[in-house]
Amino acid sequence: MDWSDRGLVIGLRKHGETSVILEVMTERHGRHLGVVRAGRSRAMQPTLQQGNSVDVVWRARLEEHMGAFAVEARDLRAGRLMASAMALNGLHWLSSLLRLLPERDPHAQLYAMADALTAHLDDPALAPELVVRFELAVLSELGFGLDLESCAISGARENLSWVSPKTGRAASQEAGAPWADRLLPLPEFLTAEIGAETVSDLDIDAGLRLTWHFLRRDLFAPRGLDAAAGARENFAREAQRARKT
Repeated sequence: MDWSDRGLVIGLRKHGETSVILEVMTERHGRHLGVVRAGRSRAMQPTLQQGNSVDVVWRARLEEHMGAFAVEARDLRAGRLMASAMALNGLHWLSSLLRLLPERDPHAQLYAMADALTAHLDDPALAPELVVRFELAVLSELGFGLDLESCAISGARENLSWVSPKTGRAASQEAGAPWADRLLPLPEFLTAEIGAETVSDLDIDAGLRLTWHFLRRDLFAPRGLDAAAGARENFAREAQRARKT
């Protein structure tokens, strides 16, 4: 059994005297683990860092075995990202989100989004927006997608300003006004194209609150993973600080 693919390094741990078990999010084979022989050598350590993009070849005797990876570098961005507290916390949070996916279950769109997000995690003007959009995509892929296309009350597709914390459906400014104190604000950037306009700090905060409500309720709390909130809180704090400097 063997295949080759592109991957994003999301974690690794020691294995034996000289090897490591590498965890990568791949384009066509999903989140996958494999042994890297001599992965703790000086030659391999710069490549096997969280946040790097790599080419991998996986081989095993049987498909259900863990197997072994041969790894080559594509984009060694980890060193640059580790110089940013925002990016470093973002990497930990991104890995936590990807580990919600079943192992070896392909999610090509999430891979593409994760790789693009990782490349910009040290950019305070863009990273928070991309994180919020990625969180929405994870919710959708796991069956808990929000409906932000039209108003649940009137059917309107314009002036969407609220989201129901119960149903995850949007509401227009006018239709949702009577229940505004019970609804979550919908930031404007989530109904626009990426980078279409400058995103305010208030909208970033609203977006982070919106997605975290549903992530915690539908994905993390049911799995007993509330501890993951720490990385999310750290990223939000460092992003807020970076955007003010």
